[in-house]
Amino acid sequence: MSEPLIGVSTYLEPVARWGVWELPAALLPAAYPRMVQSSGGLAALLPPDNPARAAAAVSRLDGLVIAGGPDVEPGLYGAERDFRTGPPAQERDAWELALIRAALESGTPLLGICRGMQLLNVALGGTLTQHLDGHAGPPVATGVLGTHPVKPVPGTLCASIVPEESAVPTYHHQCVQRLAPGFVASAYAADGTVEAIELPGPQWVLGVQWHPEMGDDPRLMQALVAASTARPVPARTSSEDLAPPRTAGACERLRP
Repeated sequence: MSEPLIGVSTYLEPVARWGVWELPAALLPAAYPRMVQSSGGLAALLPPDNPARAAAAVSRLDGLVIAGGPDVEPGLYGAERDFRTGPPAQERDAWELALIRAALESGTPLLGICRGMQLLNVALGGTLTQHLDGHAGPPVATGVLGTHPVKPVPGTLCASIVPEESAVPTYHHQCVQRLAPGFVASAYAADGTVEAIELPGPQWVLGVQWHPEMGDDPRLMQALVAASTARPVPARTSSEDLAPPRTAGACERLRP
């Protein structure tokens, strides 16, 4: 059986440096494609494009990863911008929302990582908490991942892949506030922060708040690749089912 083709969304940066060059660049940490490759898949990078082309892109894929990155635009879920929220990434937001919708409509297995999980929640009408402390690594270091324990919820897809409580690589300051309709929370941090979400049903759809590509546990990516090798035939979500962004309310931290 041929290796499944797994698309991974990318950053779009105004300037990046390599060799003698300093140019705008679509880029992705190598840990993402390497984890796809080591898990038995072929990696295809999906830089931001016209959202109208997302369905055509996803139709060529067997699986999709929405990668980590900058904060999601608060206006997409009806919130005022917090001063601690990072600068907008409008091209990524538009492109990745279109990829998510295309994957849901086509039944394509989908894994959201960090920002990817947050955008998945927003795509179906959920909201985000724009800042929380204690999840972004050492307080005196920038760009250094931290770790904390995550506990899966028994009976969920997440728990079927990683059944035990485990320490995970983490670097984020935003999280799920109100869970989107249809989603269930499938893992929590010790402080009650939602660390994984999923859509129950025949389609493989999972979002995790941590960065599996930065750790040494390949099981999540291996599970996505396995699901992509045997894609479900029926699509489980239509575009009409995708709820519009809702107005954000007070933080409603979900607890197990």
